[in-house]
Order: sequence, then structure tokens, then C-alpha cells
Amino acid sequence: MGKTANQHPTGKRRFDPRFLHGRKRGPARFTWGQRANQTLEPAGDLPVMFTPEDLSIVNNAIALAEELVSNHFKMSTNQWLRLKYDVKTLASLNSSEIVAEPFAQIVRYEGKREGKELGSAAYDFYKICLQDHNILKALAKAPGLALFPFILYIVTHELIHVVRFNTFLQNFDASAEERLAEESRVHAITHLILTPIRCTDLSPVLAYFKEWRKPFEGLASP
Repeated sequence: MGKTANQHPTGKRRFDPRFLHGRKRGPARFTWGQRANQTLEPAGDLPVMFTPEDLSIVNNAIALAEELVSNHFKMSTNQWLRLKYDVKTLASLNSSEIVAEPFAQIVRYEGKREGKELGSAAYDFYKICLQDHNILKALAKAPGLALFPFILYIVTHELIHVVRFNTFLQNFDASAEERLAEESRVHAITHLILTPIRCTDLSPVLAYFKEWRKPFEGLASP
């Protein structure tokens, strides 16, 4: 129920988690979400996980996000295949992958190909953990937001992180200050990618994340 589709619309297949045989690397989280003073309050008896109908929408948004990000970075099918990641919703997360406020987090694991014992066979695997409960709360508090464009923004944002980690444009083990600066950069890239897209109800989502595109006080954008 919580698994997302693995098939990219252009034939670019995401990493098959059956080949993951490793352990979590620490520090292993790169989280993002709302600012601390924007903590979401519970909104009645909301469902805490996506429904089957929601998951269909989520899958479609993930597929489009993959297409947009791979095109933006001009990545070939083979280059995309080399990205070791997957996207999971709440039903497929363990307790350590669930967080209280962010809409998503990336957890880095050390993977190893089955049957390979040499250290050189190890690689970084990035698990994008969508937080259904926090996303649904945000949508309930802001009626102008729709699930498809909201997920499209979130997954596009997280995939940009994954590409930047894999191409050494950003160190996963960055300081707290650098992580804040990186968030501003990645939100700006997300906005650049999504602005030309014709997508119903996307404008309110772009406006919702507007403040995140501004450089954080005391931090300079490169």
C-alpha cells in the first residue's frame, strides 16, 4: 500500500531496493519542512496515511518529478539509473524514518551488492521518506493546496538533493548552517524547474514555499 511506482515514464527505472544489503550511515538524515515557528496543529480526525486514491496521485507526481529533474540536469537514462534511491510513503517507513514536522526526509544508507563483500562494492543509497501525516495536515490547513502539485514540489525538491549529493555539489554531512543555505538553494532550483510547468493548482504551492527561497539571515547564497 505504501510502495510507490518504480517505473520512470521515459523508461528510467529507479533503484531496485532488493539489491540493498547494508546499514544506515550516520549522520544519516537530511530533513526539510516548515520553519519552527510554523508548526502545524492537528486538524481534527484526519487520516494519518495516504488512501489508495491518494497513492495513485502520489505515484503520478513522483513520475513527473523524476522526468523534470532528469531533464533539468540533462541526465541520460544510464546516468539516472546510477542514482541509488527510492521514494516511500508512511506505510513503508520504520519508526526511525518518521518525523514530527517535515514533509519529507532523506535517510542515507550504506548499500552493498548481493554477493559482494569488498568495501569497494559499497555505495550510498538514499531513501526519500514522505511523511503522509504532515502533508495531509498541511493540505487540511490550506484549502488552496492540492495533493498532486504539493507532492510534485516535495519530490522534485528531494530529488534535486539526491542529484546534488551524488554529483558532489553538496556534502551530505554538512554543518547545520550549510544545510540551511542548501535548502535555500534547492528551493530556488525547485521553483526554477516547476515555474514553466502547466499544472493545475501549482501556483499556490509555489507561493506556499516562497519564503524558503530567500537566503537565511546571516547566510550567503553562492
